Amino acid sequence: MIQSPQSFIVREECEKATWQNGFRRKLGEADGWAAFGSTTAPGTIYLAAAGSQGPWFMALDHAGVIEELDLQATQLPGPGIARYAFDTLGQLYGVLPRVYQLAASLPDAPLQEFEAKIKDLPTTTEAERLVVQRIGQNIFRDRLIDYWQSRCPLTGITDKALLRASHIVPWKDCTSNAERLDVHNGLLLSALWDAAFDRGLVTFDDEGSPQFSPALSETGRAALHWLAPLQLTEKHRQKLAWHRQTLFINM
Repeated sequence: MIQSPQSFIVREECEKATWQNGFRRKLGEADGWAAFGSTTAPGTIYLAAAGSQGPWFMALDHAGVIEELDLQATQLPGPGIARYAFDTLGQLYGVLPRVYQLAASLPDAPLQEFEAKIKDLPTTTEAERLVVQRIGQNIFRDRLIDYWQSRCPLTGITDKALLRASHIVPWKDCTSNAERLDVHNGLLLSALWDAAFDRGLVTFDDEGSPQFSPALSETGRAALHWLAPLQLTEKHRQKLAWHRQTLFINM
């Protein structure tokens, strides 16, 4: 079923698809599967095809990406943890950006980026510690933008100037840098929602629907428009349970 070795056309299409979507390190081919990596995202992606007209196949070895990718795996044997089939090259192209976004934003990647950037920076004074914190917060924002696909999931707002990286457990209350930079400890919210969430005037239940504090005025509540509940993972729900118990004003 898998063309092995890959023909010139299949090889070129696999290389083009991965190059355009962040996986630019060619790692070789085995049994018809071409492997690619990235300098900015962990994990390996494998591409194959039955022929130049398809179908096309993708295999992944990043468990976190597989867990959050909304795709049905096939029973096709091959590399990685899970494999997926696509009738057309266009369908494969439709999935690859999300694969990269998840790989680049899930916990290991932002933490590694942060540690690499601060390894030679001093942290003796408060000013120096604030510089390190700012680096971490900027990385966190960038990775949340990747994870939430550059939009507030509540409102659909895509203007980056109006989007905020909202920690669920605040930076100062996190127990480690891993927790501070974990995208499951964050939401990408529009500025008004971020302000309300940060001050405990709104939180979210396990279904992702807003819960409004009695301390929030009717005018404020009316201004917090939303289109759909948040799409949450179990890791988000664990963090939000802390937010409801600790920060939410439920008087």
